Amino acid sequence: MEEKLPIRITILLSFFILTTGGREVRCMKQGEENTSRVLTSCQVNKPIMVEGGDVYDCIGVYVQPAFDHPLLKDHKIQMEPSSLPLSTYIESPPMHAISQAQLPIVECPTGTIPILRKNKRDHMGAKAIDGVIGKDVQQEAAGIRYLDELYGTRARINVYNPKVKNSKDMSASCIQINGGQGVGRRDGLGAGSWVSPRYSGDNLARFHVYWDDGLPTKTCIDHDCPAFVQVSPSVGLGGRIKPVSIYNGPQYEIDVLIFKDPKTKNWWVSYGEQNTLIGYWPSSLFHYMKDNGDFAIWGGYVQGPTASTDSPQIGSGHFASEGFGKASFMKNIKIVDKDNMLVTPNVHRAYPGSTNLSKYTTDGYEVNKYGMHVYYGGPGDLV
Repeated sequence: MEEKLPIRITILLSFFILTTGGREVRCMKQGEENTSRVLTSCQVNKPIMVEGGDVYDCIGVYVQPAFDHPLLKDHKIQMEPSSLPLSTYIESPPMHAISQAQLPIVECPTGTIPILRKNKRDHMGAKAIDGVIGKDVQQEAAGIRYLDELYGTRARINVYNPKVKNSKDMSASCIQINGGQGVGRRDGLGAGSWVSPRYSGDNLARFHVYWDDGLPTKTCIDHDCPAFVQVSPSVGLGGRIKPVSIYNGPQYEIDVLIFKDPKTKNWWVSYGEQNTLIGYWPSSLFHYMKDNGDFAIWGGYVQGPTASTDSPQIGSGHFASEGFGKASFMKNIKIVDKDNMLVTPNVHRAYPGSTNLSKYTTDGYEVNKYGMHVYYGGPGDLV
């Protein structure tokens, strides 16, 4: 295992009436209460509450927040990629049987997408995001840093509810691709599980996608600013991942794929073995990743005003050496190459490690025909 590794992560962070699927979709009228700061266009009259109390509004796919971006005013929605990455990978019986955790499912009508209301954030909106990803924020990480030409990546992420003591801090387990010329001039995108009390209003693992705009570097989470074009009428971004793993008990994982469409150059996100499509970031948004990324990060990180001085947990909150069922893992890590093939990463370009070995570690790093694998995490200062 590498010694302490300096990983720097930048998050790592109306107008008409129409009928869709037999249900009326209407616009918010001026003066109507609207607790979701991104929901400014047409929505289904009846909101949908999912298990756990989260409320989603179904809005027309053609009036979703992404199209408020000036570069996307005339964007034509791509409802599915021109092709999916190919793989010769054949699943073998696993050494440890692991169940799939489920992303939040919201049954919106065809032609609409679910947008999570942000009631729990007490209308903090952009301020909450700035508090999480401010430029002077502290950061720690554990996992694998990978340097190579990248057209996508896939991994199975072990999902836990790490403890975050300071409400302004966050802890995440995710896959991430970046490209650019250094700090402050770098595009990035990622997906995975976050626990962020200030952003979400609770201490639960939630599924998020995020994009870093390289000029200047700023992070856009889910639909909180115009960027991500969602095509799925059922996946609720920002919702709870359930169930989550229990230390020395049942283990759960999510299977996440990020890849670039070889024709349109849009960057897509899907999940699960059946490659359920969620949506994409249009290629026009990128300054440094129009063609490919140049490094990836697989693992966990913490970020916030006290992420280094009073660190939250990463993963299960236990050190990587404890192994399966006790330490968090990321397994079957693959990359997409220039031929749109899912392949095992080059071991000579991978650097497992941690930014602070007294708080977080990696262990069990190995590479085989099924991909790259690693245990990671730790208690931070919550010992």
